[in-house]
Amino acid sequence: MPNIKPEWDKARAALKLRLSMLMRSMRGLMPGRLWLAAICLLIPIISLAIAYSSLPAVETLTHYQPKVPLRVYTADDVLIGEFGEEHREFVSLKDVPDILVKSILAIEDERFYKHSGVDYFGIVRAAFSNIFGNSMQGASTITQQVARNVFLSRELTFRRKINEVLLAWKIERNLSKEQILELYLNEIYLGQRAYGFGAAAQIYFGKRLENITTAEAAMLAGLPKAPSAYNPVTNPQRASVRQKYILLRLYQLGHITKTEYEAAKAEVLDVKNAGKPDPHAQYVAEMVRQLMYEQFGEEAYTRGLVVRTTIYKSDQDAAFQAVRQGVMNYEAKQTYRGPEAYMRLPASMEDAEHAIAHELTKHPDSDDIYAAAVLEASPLIVTAVLSSGEKITITGDCLNFAADMLKEDAPWKAKVERGAIIRVVKKNGAWFITQMPEVESALVAVNSEDGAIRAMVGGFDFNRNKFNRATQAWRQPGSSFKPFIYSASLERGMSPSTIVSDTPIHLDNEQTGGAGRWSPENYDGTYDGPITMRQGLAKSKNMVSVRILLRIDPVYATEYATRFGFSIDKNRPNVTMALGTGAATPLQMASAYGVFANGGYRVRPYIISEITDLTGKRLSVAAPEQAGDETRRVIDKRNAFIMDSMLKEVVKHGTAKPALVLKRPDIAGKTGTTNHSRDAWFVGYQSKIVAAVWFGFDQPRSLGEKETGGGLALPIWINFMRSAMRTEPVEARTMPEGVIQVKGDYYYDNYPPGTGIDRVGVADKDMPQKKEVPHKKDAPQKHPHGKR
Repeated sequence: MPNIKPEWDKARAALKLRLSMLMRSMRGLMPGRLWLAAICLLIPIISLAIAYSSLPAVETLTHYQPKVPLRVYTADDVLIGEFGEEHREFVSLKDVPDILVKSILAIEDERFYKHSGVDYFGIVRAAFSNIFGNSMQGASTITQQVARNVFLSRELTFRRKINEVLLAWKIERNLSKEQILELYLNEIYLGQRAYGFGAAAQIYFGKRLENITTAEAAMLAGLPKAPSAYNPVTNPQRASVRQKYILLRLYQLGHITKTEYEAAKAEVLDVKNAGKPDPHAQYVAEMVRQLMYEQFGEEAYTRGLVVRTTIYKSDQDAAFQAVRQGVMNYEAKQTYRGPEAYMRLPASMEDAEHAIAHELTKHPDSDDIYAAAVLEASPLIVTAVLSSGEKITITGDCLNFAADMLKEDAPWKAKVERGAIIRVVKKNGAWFITQMPEVESALVAVNSEDGAIRAMVGGFDFNRNKFNRATQAWRQPGSSFKPFIYSASLERGMSPSTIVSDTPIHLDNEQTGGAGRWSPENYDGTYDGPITMRQGLAKSKNMVSVRILLRIDPVYATEYATRFGFSIDKNRPNVTMALGTGAATPLQMASAYGVFANGGYRVRPYIISEITDLTGKRLSVAAPEQAGDETRRVIDKRNAFIMDSMLKEVVKHGTAKPALVLKRPDIAGKTGTTNHSRDAWFVGYQSKIVAAVWFGFDQPRSLGEKETGGGLALPIWINFMRSAMRTEPVEARTMPEGVIQVKGDYYYDNYPPGTGIDRVGVADKDMPQKKEVPHKKDAPQKHPHGKR
């Protein structure tokens, strides 16, 4: 907003100097009284002339651009984020309904097309009404309101009013009536952070402006006079009275018929307070905001950028609900930790209501998990109040989770009593006591064919913690990393039927590359002896993975893993990497598994499909990499096919067997649980959708000795994929050239040169093993890494 005060002060100083010189020159020429009269006449004329010349330049008016916020949408056009101080939706005058224009002119400036910026007739009429009537009336024209809202402050001073009038004259001289009206329609403040009628239509009615009814137009037209007083959300009764007055004016002026007037009066408005971003995609919206700020700086929040993402609302909702349900299912097995806080409740109910309302603002609701202040509590019944003011009662089995803290002898720091702030959730019409979880989870789903991110949930509650675990949490992948070791082994002459010993192994300092002695264990402590690689992966046998890595060499395995996007810095070449002791993010894991899903191509994930500006001009359009482009191939198609068959085995007969509930023969994946159950994973796919789920604490600690990726992460994956795959047909993968099937398993027709293996079966009988230390009672100290 231009600041004209410095220009005014300069003009006033110059005026004083000129008047002083003028008075000295005129004293000898004019009689005293005539001289005084001339001065009195000249002062306001010169003042107005100087003030007029100091107004904002015409270019500022004709090239005015409103501050329109950054908006982020899903691929199917659902608003998921808005960033900027003001909520705006710029609309061209030609797209504004005629009935809205007539409603605004009828109530705000009936003589808009007749005056030249200032309505002198309206000023006189308002003066008479204010003096002799019962209410105060204003006389500002739409042009004056544009001058005030766009260029001036709202201070009630004589100087500002003079500037407003002068600026209105200047606007009228340089802009057409249509241009002025368009400025007004897009600039005026209408409550609820809405600037302009386009934004207001979205916020109050959840509609685009061109779709509003006559009744809605009249309601919106009543807002400029006093956005707070006539706000249909906070003051529906007062807003309705003003709306009906505007409808009457429209009828009196002949803009609507008697029938239309009666119908509009009778219409029940569905005031939604809509236009708020969908809360289930806040991590996505924040990720996009950061990317836009990196590219456009502060201008990202004001130039009306519209960003279309690759996210689909149905997938995002499914991911959000799956993560929330998985986390709360885990939380239900934990011990109740007690209320979040305590407050002193006044004896007076009226005072208590105010105190509760204030206190609960410190404990915002988390989607369907509500904060409540306890009024009365006993082992049999709890009465509490929600932030909405609703009083709820909790009884019977609904109290079981917090039963110990309702007892008379409960610890005072965790007792549920009057003044306690607790969490409640509603199920099947009944209220239950629950608690906000300490554990976290993340899910990200990617289109394996082009890398488009279809869904992303970075944590349980964005408003509680904005750290995006899907993209920022570097955690040990555990056994979910094993497929990359197995894939590398196929290139070194091994096959799914290669026999590997599943027996205890003890490695000395030399064998671990100077990392000290190491005695890994299988998760369940059982050993199957000689088994095939296929069985080893399906059952997630740690001994098999370690021996495979020793056979192919950790350095080779590390370099091979970079083909999938893994960093050597995060996955150092040592023997423990066989059990996933490096670090990866869920997004990185999903992208890596995509190579198996799409037949061997690495395509980089992306989340922004298009960026447009305020006018709809495209600023950027994504050019995604494509599976099928041989320049993107990172592993042999034979390798991808065989690994896919082995990962399907994990679902059919291994640690991911619960996924059979989906009744899909085309799904594959791998569980992962790290040492002491600190991280739980499942990464899996159908040919076009890859999803990775992580489960754990932000500050790593055990999830429980019996907790695994199959028990915690896999159910979340299943619930998401049940929704995400519903329109995807079952696909059978065709065996590629160069792969043969013998006795029910797959092999390369010819192994790569240099392996010493020319045809199938040679390597399957006796795979050389590195030295093993016998299993003895005095075996070296155990350092298990990685689990199922």
